[in-house]
Amino acid sequence: MTDIKALRTPDARFADLPDWPFTARYIEDLPGYEGLRMHYVDHGQHEGPTFLCIHGEPSWAYLFRKMAPVFTGAGHRFVAVDMFGFGRSDKPVDDDVYTYHFHRNSLLAFVEYMNLRDVCLVVQDWGGVLGLTLPMEAPERYTRLIVMNTGLPGGEEAPEGFAAWRAFNRSQPDLDVAALMKRATPVLSDTEAAAYGAPFPDKSYKGGVRRFPELVMMKEQGKELTPASKEGVETSLAARKFWSQDWSGDSFMAVGMADPVLGPPAMKALRKMIKGCPEPMEIAEAGHFVQEWGEPIAKAALERFGL
Repeated sequence: MTDIKALRTPDARFADLPDWPFTARYIEDLPGYEGLRMHYVDHGQHEGPTFLCIHGEPSWAYLFRKMAPVFTGAGHRFVAVDMFGFGRSDKPVDDDVYTYHFHRNSLLAFVEYMNLRDVCLVVQDWGGVLGLTLPMEAPERYTRLIVMNTGLPGGEEAPEGFAAWRAFNRSQPDLDVAALMKRATPVLSDTEAAAYGAPFPDKSYKGGVRRFPELVMMKEQGKELTPASKEGVETSLAARKFWSQDWSGDSFMAVGMADPVLGPPAMKALRKMIKGCPEPMEIAEAGHFVQEWGEPIAKAALERFGL
């Protein structure tokens, strides 16, 4: 059993979330993470493809609420997991607990625990930075990919947009998550923005939020990688090789064109790494959190896959 001290967001914070009818499910005995509770959603048919949706920073499974009905309505299985520190999963209080492999190994353990097969990996932001490294460990489990506004950083110098985001995050140890989401995605209603802030009653719950930008495998101008940001480089480079050489599944890419950090240039570079990835679906008005345009994306992806 792990002796990691963690907080658990009260259930009342998640009452009456707009467009979120899903039953909360939990794993209490995830191998290597015993004593921490991981939240996930599992909805729809268990025969055929499973759409495994992995969120990023500072969001949670709620991000996929507009894609889920498309997947399940077509007779498929929708699974979305909250990483530790986010959503309804437990939140270690020590910021240093959150490392690249702490997160990655928990996702690998989740896929194994659930014994997911015929997986369509659905990723964005850190969901991709981590999620895109999962299939190389068990390629027989993965058949399809939906990828949005993310990347596989390998130790390069951070572009200006990301450097600015990391600096801003450092200045906000008690980041107002709801306000950030509203600013980044003005189409959100106040109640939707509040749903993104629901996991974090106060600053003590936000260790994961504070840490993720520090873990991105990019260095600041004129500096070397920090120990925290260096940790994932080798894994990320191996994943680049997998996607460019060994991936044999079907892929779909959607790009929020108004994203100042992981927009068209970053996604063009990523597309070159993914063997057989077709021209992306471009959504002019969408920013970083492109899943807020999830219904048309999911429909287009299913059409692409013949599902």
